[in-house]
Amino acid sequence: MNISKCTEDIINGYRIKRTDDLNFFINCNLEQLCAGANRIRSSLCGNKINLCSIINGKSGRCSENCKFCAQSAHYCTGITEYNFLNEEAILAECTHNEKRGVNRFAIVTAGRTLSSNDFKKVISAFRLLKSKCNIGLCSSLGLLTSEQFKELYESGVRRYHCNIETSRRNFPNICTTHTYEDKIACIKRAREAGFEICSGGIIGMGESWEDRLDMAISLSELNVNSIPINVLIPIKGTPFENLERISENDILRTVAIFRYINPIADIRLAAGRNLIKDCGKQAFLSGANSAITGDMLTTSGNNITEDIKMLREMGFTVEANK
Repeated sequence: MNISKCTEDIINGYRIKRTDDLNFFINCNLEQLCAGANRIRSSLCGNKINLCSIINGKSGRCSENCKFCAQSAHYCTGITEYNFLNEEAILAECTHNEKRGVNRFAIVTAGRTLSSNDFKKVISAFRLLKSKCNIGLCSSLGLLTSEQFKELYESGVRRYHCNIETSRRNFPNICTTHTYEDKIACIKRAREAGFEICSGGIIGMGESWEDRLDMAISLSELNVNSIPINVLIPIKGTPFENLERISENDILRTVAIFRYINPIADIRLAAGRNLIKDCGKQAFLSGANSAITGDMLTTSGNNITEDIKMLREMGFTVEANK
């Protein structure tokens, strides 16, 4: 496979499939691959950048045993624990982000699902945000039922986040309290309820390049709208605390590969962006066209104002609220 021809084919409508020679992406020249991914992004998505921000609706005591997560009750990480936030705190954070030019705002919670009481609280909070703010609303609340998705949609939320995390093969090495199939079923229920889908994963958890390729293809097959790419930041107390951080070149190659395989999706830089110099500047020239940002985040490296300034200086236009 030739990078230039592959790039042209994708711009002209071809889509990478499982039956293609995916190993080509692992071994080809990185600089040429990133340049091609940037050309695909420019041709098919334009120069608009989408920014989203999140608030952790409640913290700690998660029932699941995801080996990367500080919030799991299975590990001792010293994380601050708190119950579901009050609506005023959530509204204040949403308003803060909207005023600074963020496009989307999400309430996220760790855990398999929400208790009945907490689900009522999140629905009430989203109804308040819908009435007070002009910003896209997203959520990540675990493995919801079809009935819960219906109620969530009626509250004003239009995009649902559920990471598949890694490949189907590798998933049991990451988590055993729920399955890859549970994730896929949740995504399908959300889609059936009318939601756009945000789903990606984490790289640097000991997976192979084949696992990353499989994840990219799976997300393409699911027609995911937004793909967050997180880079593992090893957390003391978790089973992954001693994993070696992956290189910047591996991060850039992953971003470029995901653009080739998902040419019209938002490829969203998420946790670990500060592992790339200049807060991910080169990744935005390697196929990425969106990011998680925020003034209270510690895993991206930039605050909202700095992100917008950097992106505008690069020639991008930050999307208006929607």
